[in-house]
Amino acid sequence: MFLSALYPSGVYYCGMKPEDVEVHDILTRLRRVEGQIRGIQGMLEDGRDCSDVITQFSASMRALEQAGYRYFAMTLSACVNEPERAAVEGYDPERLEKLFMQLT
Repeated sequence: MFLSALYPSGVYYCGMKPEDVEVHDILTRLRRVEGQIRGIQGMLEDGRDCSDVITQFSASMRALEQAGYRYFAMTLSACVNEPERAAVEGYDPERLEKLFMQLT
């Protein structure tokens, strides 16, 4: 699968390695979401006000969406830079559109 098989070492399938800065940014966003989710759990356990909890739900959902959009943009960029490889690996425009629509 094109860019989606992430090995633990952070090296992408077929030697296609996106910029380390982009990966670092996505991981940072995901860690932030993880912290927000733990915060929501604590808020529920503490019986916090509904509006506070909903605000945190909203913020965590937006942060997760942004991480997904960044990952898709990174994948799309790789497809644009290597269209032949993307086509061989099944990432034609129709599939990319479907993947994007899954995020929205």
